[in-house]
Amino acid sequence: MTRRLLLLYFFLSCAMALGQEDLKLISWNIRDFGKSKDTVELEQIAEIVRDADILALQEVVAGYGGAQAVAQLADLLNRKGSKWDYLISNPTESPKYATERYAFLWKTHKIKIRNRGTLLKKLEKVVDREPYLMEFYVEERLITLLNFHSRPFNKNPEAEIRAITQYVLQHLKTPLILAGDFNVDEADKVFDVLKSAGKFPAITNKKTTLKRICEGNYYLNYAIDNIFYSQEIKKRESGVIDFVEKCENLLQARKLSDHLPVYLNFSLNK
Repeated sequence: MTRRLLLLYFFLSCAMALGQEDLKLISWNIRDFGKSKDTVELEQIAEIVRDADILALQEVVAGYGGAQAVAQLADLLNRKGSKWDYLISNPTESPKYATERYAFLWKTHKIKIRNRGTLLKKLEKVVDREPYLMEFYVEERLITLLNFHSRPFNKNPEAEIRAITQYVLQHLKTPLILAGDFNVDEADKVFDVLKSAGKFPAITNKKTTLKRICEGNYYLNYAIDNIFYSQEIKKRESGVIDFVEKCENLLQARKLSDHLPVYLNFSLNK
């Protein structure tokens, strides 16, 4: 009898494990994502991100062309075998020339939503481009996603990261993912509070931006894009999607973006 119970427990455990389908999140700062991208470039972008289940975009143009480019990207993705939906934030309350939008795109057979998300207005006085918060549901379980693009490295993005850290720890539900372009390396001490509270970087010591020209056959620059996730999320795999591959491709690749996408494959802990 005991042996039968053990076998039953084993098979039930296997079935539960098989039922926990992994999800893939890609976060990408696509430089000047709007009317500057033609159909060929949008198709290239769609091919790069097609395996994602959730796509978080930064630097969507706030004026004419940004929303249209996101809609075109969603249409291209819809032609690749899965149904996608998308949402675009309002323009951020930012200093002149810093205003932009964020976007989320997702596969509808895996991800559900119950609202249209919101820019965090409570942070607009301390953050140049206030983050975009969305609540996604995976088999009725809530995941809170925060999409963020910090101010440039020479304008004290560390102050923004401290403000967002405080907000995250005080107000946001978990499981939680904070994704974006931080303009600060995750190894910087400014992230220590976030890490000590159980929010972990998906990638470490991985450069994510592109030089203008190759130097010694090397085209990568700074490690500033990342995805932080709470301990209720189980990381399966993470990394950087290098669509450049070699120096000969750098000039063409920079027409898509001067950043590489970062990704996190994950499941939800029971």
